[in-house]
Amino acid sequence: MQRESISISERMKEEDSYLANVFQRYPIELVKGKGVYVYDSSNREYIDFMAGYGVALVGHCNDKVVNAIKTQAERFITCHCSCYNDVRLEFLKMLVSIAPKGLSRVFLCNSGAEACEAAIKIARKYTKRHGIVAAMNSFHGKTMGALSITYASKYRDPFKPLLEGVSFIPYGDADRLEELLSKNEASIGAVILEPIQGEGGINVPPDGYLARVRELCDRYGALLVLDEIQSGLGRTGRLWASEHWQVVPDIMCIAKGIAGGVPMGAVLARKDVMDALKIGEHSNTFGGNPLACAAAKATLECIIGDDLVGNSARMGRYMKDGLLALKDRHRVVRDVRGLGLMLGVELRFDVKDVLMDGISHGLLMLYSGRNVIRLLPPLLIDEDIVSKALSILDTLLAREEMRRGV
Repeated sequence: MQRESISISERMKEEDSYLANVFQRYPIELVKGKGVYVYDSSNREYIDFMAGYGVALVGHCNDKVVNAIKTQAERFITCHCSCYNDVRLEFLKMLVSIAPKGLSRVFLCNSGAEACEAAIKIARKYTKRHGIVAAMNSFHGKTMGALSITYASKYRDPFKPLLEGVSFIPYGDADRLEELLSKNEASIGAVILEPIQGEGGINVPPDGYLARVRELCDRYGALLVLDEIQSGLGRTGRLWASEHWQVVPDIMCIAKGIAGGVPMGAVLARKDVMDALKIGEHSNTFGGNPLACAAAKATLECIIGDDLVGNSARMGRYMKDGLLALKDRHRVVRDVRGLGLMLGVELRFDVKDVLMDGISHGLLMLYSGRNVIRLLPPLLIDEDIVSKALSILDTLLAREEMRRGV
């Protein structure tokens, strides 16, 4: 049967019949994208503030990234890290040159969850302690190790028992961390945090919190692991979110937009920390392949060369001011928070209807928990696009208030 003869709804049902039923799905079939916009099967245009859950950092089908992929695909696609590769070296040199000071060793992988898995093993090997402290409302992935340091019971409970020795403390509560570390100094080897919590609700830490966590880790001999998978690479208006508080971790995890949409993850660490791993103790097949490295190098060139970090800061302020104005206008909005272009709008009700209405109005957005709209647009947005999105959101919030009689 020809594709054109099947309706969009029928194609969606057909895809559902094959794909594992593990995704919260939106009733939209996307077929192409460019910059901040994506297009469905009927060629309808949408402003994309979902961006593949933050992956389309430099925009969909960024010209520099596309050209790098095309060139590399014709030259060399796969090269295991047991062999040396020129493109991999060029990418690694660029990545380390912009990394937080002292993070000079890199392990390349394929996703954020893989990066967190590696970070757990590195911390255990280096400290010889199995205990890990994570935060309430944290999200680090859904593979077994990453899931063990992810807080939500809806993700954890079906797969217990998970890793032993994981403790969760309130995000932002340094006193509770000090109490835990002081009582368990011999067993806790790492503290892992998102500098800004993403899945947990776009939660920004109180001033001084991360600096105190850094001091406590130093005092009690634990490694500080920062998960910059969602918040890194300019998303918050700084290259790394931790720069907002002048904190440097011992280990940092990155992924999502690092390769412009091509799967890639990475762990960066101090040399002495990473060198705790010996040959064969942790490796993979696809990590560091030339295609992903070429795409990642082009992505970093865009982020740095096109000043997307600065644009994220400027457009983030502009958007946040607009969102705060919407908060003043709509009683359904409880809070607006975030930094740069990692923003959350907390409503007094479930956000599902607003997200679905957004699709019909040409705006794609994410959820962060049940009642927070998460906005992760590409970093190349401009004031016109932000203004259009704010206007649509204004309409959506008014409709929600009318629907609920607020």
